[in-house]
Parts: sequence; C-alpha cells; structure tokens
Amino acid sequence: MNTADYIIHRQKQREEKRRLAAEKEAERKAKEEAEMEAERLRRKQILEAQETERLRQKNIQEKEKLAEQKWNTQVDNLLVQIKNDLAQKDNKLEEIRIIIQNRDPSLQELDWASWLSDPLNQRLTELDFEQAMEMFKRDNLLAKRRKRTKGHPKKFTHKLAFSGDRVGATDSYATTTFNPDTYSLWNGFTISFWVRPDETMNQQATILGSKANSPEARFHLGFPGTAGKMEVGVGTNKVVGINNPMVVGNWYNIVLSYAGTQHGAGDRKLRLWINTDPRMSNNNNTAWNNQDEDMTIYFGGRNTDQTPGHEYAQGFACALANVAIYNVCKDSDGTFANEMYKNGISYNYTGADDLVGYWRFSEGRGTTIADTSGNGNHGVFGAIAGNTTAYPIWVIN
Repeated sequence: MNTADYIIHRQKQREEKRRLAAEKEAERKAKEEAEMEAERLRRKQILEAQETERLRQKNIQEKEKLAEQKWNTQVDNLLVQIKNDLAQKDNKLEEIRIIIQNRDPSLQELDWASWLSDPLNQRLTELDFEQAMEMFKRDNLLAKRRKRTKGHPKKFTHKLAFSGDRVGATDSYATTTFNPDTYSLWNGFTISFWVRPDETMNQQATILGSKANSPEARFHLGFPGTAGKMEVGVGTNKVVGINNPMVVGNWYNIVLSYAGTQHGAGDRKLRLWINTDPRMSNNNNTAWNNQDEDMTIYFGGRNTDQTPGHEYAQGFACALANVAIYNVCKDSDGTFANEMYKNGISYNYTGADDLVGYWRFSEGRGTTIADTSGNGNHGVFGAIAGNTTAYPIWVIN
C-alpha cells in the first residue's frame, strides 16, 4: 500500500470512528432523554396518585363529617322530641287534673252524647278516653245514688263577688267577649242569673251589661239611681222605676226575656221576673236592630264603650252566679222563670237548647270564668288602670 492509499485508508478510519462516536453519543442522549421522560412521567403519576388519594381522603372526611353532623342533628332532634313529649305529657296530665277538679258531675243520669255536651267532658275525652269513660260512669252512678236516697244533691257553692264602683272600692269587674249582636238577640232572648246585692241600691249601678256608641244598642240591667228601683236597657228602650224587692245580703234569681223585634210594636214585650215574681210584664215599646257595634258584656259593671282602658263604669257591689243567655224568648208567662228558680243556684244548664252564653262561676280560683255554652266567650278578671290586684273575689257563701 503506497502512501497515498494509506492516508486515504487512515482518513476513512478516523471518519468511521467519528461516525461511531457520534452515533454512540446520540444513543446516549436519546437514552438519557428517555430516562428523564420516564422519570417525569413517573413523578407525574405519583403526584396524580397522591392528589387522587388526597381527594379520596377529603371525600371520606367530608362524608364522615356529614354523617357526624346528621347523627348529632338526629340526636338533638330526638332529645328535643323527648323533651317536648315529656312537656306535652305533663301539660296533658295537668289539663286533665284541672278539668277533673273544675268540672261538676251531672245531677241526673245522662247518655254518652248528652254527657259530652259539656265542653269540659268533651275535652277530657279528647285528652284521655279511658279517663273520660270512668268519669261518665261515676257521674251516672252518683246520679243513681242521689235518686235512691231521695236527698238533695250537693249544692255548688262558688260565686264571684264584685266591689262596685265607689269611693274606696277596688273597682273590680270581669270582661267577656260576648257580643249580643253576634247571636241576633234582637230576634228574642232570655237571660237568667243569680245575684246577691252587697250594697244599697239607691245609686247608679249596673249588675251586668254593655252599651255601644248608639242608644239603639243597649243591653244592661241595674239601677238608675232612683232609690231602690231597677233599670233595664234593651235596644232603644230604657225602662226605669221597676219595683225591686231585693235586700242586701240575700240571693235572688232574675229572669229577663224579650219577644223580639220581628214582632209588631204591640208584641215586642220585655218582661222581668225576680224569684218568679213578675216585676215587668207588659212593656211593649222596645225595638232593637242589629247595629254591629262590637258590644261586649261586663259582669259587676257596665261596658260603656268609652276610651280604651276606661270602658268600665257604674260598677255594683254584688255577687253573681249561673249567668245563662238564650237567643230565643223562652218565657212569656213566667213558666221558665219558675223553672229556673226551682232548679236553684247550682243547677247545670250546659247543653241546653238555644244556650249561647253560659258562665257558671264554678272555678272557685284563678282569673277566668269559663263560658260553657261552647261559644268560648270566657270571662276574664279586669284590672282598673293597670291595678292587677283590683280583682273580683271568689266566695262560697
């Protein structure tokens, strides 16, 4: 091999070596890049796996938290329900106790429907049917025993005394929501009650009643200030100078009836009996139309419908019991008055036909007088000028 060929041969060897070295370097770089890419992917996968696990743990924690909150809420609700159930049970038992304490057993044997006509008996049945059945059986058993012994039933003795509207008095009275207009008393009514005068009747005083703004809507019974005489105000008519046989300290039954405005002028009679004795029997000048003036009746005084908070006036020192109002004229000849007087001060008229207002004054305690007619016009002790001690007094004589 000559020199020229040798040089060419060596040149080729060097080029081949450089080529191989370049290929090897390229392979190394490619491998290195592949390894770096693989590491990047591996780290990415690790980070993604870590994020996935974090989110899974977070989701688990949130579910656990929600479950704990739900459980706590359920526990709280359960505790509240238990507390409410206990309170309702206590309230129910207390209401049952009050009903049993305040209700009066019937003086005669009754069937179940008649017995339930008493609102207290009906409410007792709603609260505890078994207890109501026991009371129903007991009432009828006691009624049978009273018949066998031919004795007089135990008299109900609670009444309510009022101090009157006088200097030095506490001005006690009771309000009701009974509005004569609501029950169309202008079409005829009968009212019966027992009263014990506790002061002389020679001054302006009212046993019970109301008066709207117009003179056509009177509804009251009392004394006009004429010595010893009585006054009855119904609709347009105010009858004064009625002979009054009552004396201080004695109990009297008063029955007042009105035939109704629908009759002719000569037949619109207003009649009054005291202990069956007719004191007004031929008054026929009364006219009473529906005025819709939101009248309400007071006991122990008169609602004069003056400035709010000052409605009470003409209070009468007396005691009241068994006030019953019917929305029909039940008496024109004294028969009903005789019946009311014969039945006595303690008779229970709950459930009677046409009874629209009935206050027995049977509670003997508290500051409420229940209306057991079913219309809910309960009486509430009135406080004069915010004086909460100026209340009527429960009495038993």
